[in-house]
Amino acid sequence: MVLTTPEQINAFRLRSLRQGLKLEMKGMRLTAKGKTCYAILKGMGYKGTKQQVFDAVTIDSDNMMFDIQIANAEAANS
Repeated sequence: MVLTTPEQINAFRLRSLRQGLKLEMKGMRLTAKGKTCYAILKGMGYKGTKQQVFDAVTIDSDNMMFDIQIANAEAANS
């Protein structure tokens, strides 16, 4: 799959941050020197504990993926 639209790129980024946050909740980090996924997501406007942010990101990323699939289906039909 090639990610070409900004929506697809943002959806992939959100999914990657979600998976990173999932690992951080288990005690691991993706990078040694960079910001944590939790800090990046907090900077994007998510609020709450790691679990609350994880739940919110999961819902948002699922919605983004659903919207992209609908847009792709509509483009294929036209």
